[in-house]
Amino acid sequence: MTEDVGRGVEFTGVRELRGPLVVVAGVTGVGWDEFVRIRLSSGELRHGLVLEVDDDLAVVQVLEGTAGMSCAGTSLEFTGSPLDIPVGSGWLGRVCGGRGQPIDGGPPVFGTRREPVTGAPLNPTWREPPAEPVFTGVSAIDALTTLVRGQKLPLFSLPGLPHLELATQIAAQSTAEGEQFCVVFAGIGLTHADAAFARDALEERSAAGELVLLLNTADDPVVERILTPRIALTIAEELAFRGGRHVLVVMTDMTSYAEALREVSAARGEIPARRSYPGYLYSDLATLFERCGRIRGRPGSVTVLPVLTMPGGDITHPVPDLTGYITEGQIVFSAEAHARGVYPPVDPLASLSRLMRNGAGPGRTRADHLDVAAQLLAALARARQVRDLAELIGLSGLGRTDRAYLEFEQAFRDDLIGQRRGETRSLDDTLERAWRVLLRLPRSELAMLPTALLEQR
Repeated sequence: MTEDVGRGVEFTGVRELRGPLVVVAGVTGVGWDEFVRIRLSSGELRHGLVLEVDDDLAVVQVLEGTAGMSCAGTSLEFTGSPLDIPVGSGWLGRVCGGRGQPIDGGPPVFGTRREPVTGAPLNPTWREPPAEPVFTGVSAIDALTTLVRGQKLPLFSLPGLPHLELATQIAAQSTAEGEQFCVVFAGIGLTHADAAFARDALEERSAAGELVLLLNTADDPVVERILTPRIALTIAEELAFRGGRHVLVVMTDMTSYAEALREVSAARGEIPARRSYPGYLYSDLATLFERCGRIRGRPGSVTVLPVLTMPGGDITHPVPDLTGYITEGQIVFSAEAHARGVYPPVDPLASLSRLMRNGAGPGRTRADHLDVAAQLLAALARARQVRDLAELIGLSGLGRTDRAYLEFEQAFRDDLIGQRRGETRSLDDTLERAWRVLLRLPRSELAMLPTALLEQR
């Protein structure tokens, strides 16, 4: 983080150290979200943000934590402006920590301008509806829950499932079909092993200058987890809306972000809401997810793919529950599919992309895409009913059509959804696989496909 902000007013009346927070008294002219430089008695320099101001008291969250600090001898310099970062194409190809500090051995990141990490509200009348697809190379997503440029589509996982592997795979191989495209990957609360895995998996795209990698690890200060996604989105907005690129922002794991928010809220002494999360969790998540989209008259777009784990596999937990209200669908992992060895272990019937029709179909993907996707889901729903029936009466009690549905389900899982880690599939390959799976069923069962399409097969 750079420190070329103009010098502000300095105060020494530190009253209390509370977790990651400093309470300072006797302040004047201090505003919310103001950037603070904190100098310890040893001369060490730390940084902070103003969380709250009440009369002459200010509560400051320390980005590096308060370990080793004491009330005596600590001074705080309020700079008079919010935390900002340099923005521009200089971030591409860089590997940085959660606060944007380089960890790749390179120089500090420079830019032509500086922007506050909190972002600015976007006038709703400037927004263009999300349109055109982002091709991830993952059949389960491209075929059935198409990701659309400008969309916010979360991935709901369970602890122990390969959500990080899928997130890095999407970040490594996604494209916008020949248009300028780049990825901002924000790792939040990762273990060192996971951070190293993400760095290795994304090395090729980073070397090509198409990736910004921000890695916040679990032993970094808790406040840094709150900053990491905001810094990622600030970088993405500049690359998209001024640089004309289509930017995919992958943020994992947003449950770690919510837990950091809960910890800071508890330190502030706020009244907790559901499961001890702050009552403003919904609006806080919205300030992140709503920063995606397209702007009228500008060629770029920001697409957000937040990844979160559902504690205990509970989709009604506050984090996935509130995320679902804000976003436009979800990709849901299945423990059953994972146990069967399917990768990625996506549950297609629980997953949904509400904007898929905006980005798929004639002129965008393929003319048969939407019809094929609808028929796949309808057939899969019927196949699961047949499987439940087979468990009751046995396979011998099933008719020929019902047996065909069981064969369809097996082929759907093995030939379409399942793919190797790191395997990139074109959309044509994915849809041809879908056709081969569907044609295992009698033609009379493919009622959702137009006759003209069936006659071509």
